[in-house]
Amino acid sequence: MRYRPLGSSGLKVSVVGLGSWLTLGNAIDATASARVVAHAFERGINLFDTADVYAQGEGERALGVAIRSLPRHRLVLATKCFFPMSDDCNDRGLSRKHVHESLRASLQRLGTDYVDLYQCHRFDPEVPLLETAMAMDDLIRRGLTLYWGTSQWPADKIAEVVALCRQEGLHRPIGNQPLYNLFDRGIEAAIVPTAAQHGIGQLVYSPLAQGVLTGKYLPGQPAPAGSRATDERSNQFVGRYLADARLRQAQQLVALAAASGQTATQLALAFCLRDARISSVLVGARTPEQLDGSLAAVDVTLTTAQLHELERIFPA
Repeated sequence: MRYRPLGSSGLKVSVVGLGSWLTLGNAIDATASARVVAHAFERGINLFDTADVYAQGEGERALGVAIRSLPRHRLVLATKCFFPMSDDCNDRGLSRKHVHESLRASLQRLGTDYVDLYQCHRFDPEVPLLETAMAMDDLIRRGLTLYWGTSQWPADKIAEVVALCRQEGLHRPIGNQPLYNLFDRGIEAAIVPTAAQHGIGQLVYSPLAQGVLTGKYLPGQPAPAGSRATDERSNQFVGRYLADARLRQAQQLVALAAASGQTATQLALAFCLRDARISSVLVGARTPEQLDGSLAAVDVTLTTAQLHELERIFPA
């Protein structure tokens, strides 16, 4: 495993992190979740990412059970808040009330006294930015989280909150969690450079585009049995990647990888990690074997020829 600092902070994270968006406590049960988490830790992964809204708390519960036997000080545990957790008007967003109450609920589900990174799952236009920044600073001063970050925030709001934190003497965010893969390269233009300018690293999610970039889905053919696209528990978001045009791009990726004795998974993840400003790619896995396929990307360095070909196949 290799490790990178998260932005300009002293926190180091594994370049491949284990996410739990559609897997832990959702597509796989508690036993399978524990098996995948234990294998991830054995292979050197220290970053485990979740959110309160994942399966309405079940993702955090499954992760909490899975890490009970692991040394807490060796884990970088990250979770998030923003999305509604009930019908209550205050049980959502980034108000001071919701941020504090959400983290306490997450800690209970995770079975831990603190998280390493607490992230604002989206930007909240209904709450003053200072209120959110002060709430995060307060949580850090209380030791309930060590760092805070954002997720899917636009570049201008990232810059604004950092300036605000500096002005008010508050702990600033150190990480941002955006969508990023060969299909979705929008963060390259403004978000990555803006965040880097302010010492914020990227923990990118869906780097394999819901598994489509592995090449297992073929144009004009039904999705393979047992794949995410056939699982009603986790197929809500994969549809936009299943257009034949995108599936043909994925098959070109497979061919490019095969020419060098590599896999499409390796090339797709290595493409994200080619940029040192990407601290980690967050992958999901249902089995240890599936996770190993992603971990094979850790030591892959793309050649100039491969990079040129990827730019041709997947233009920004």
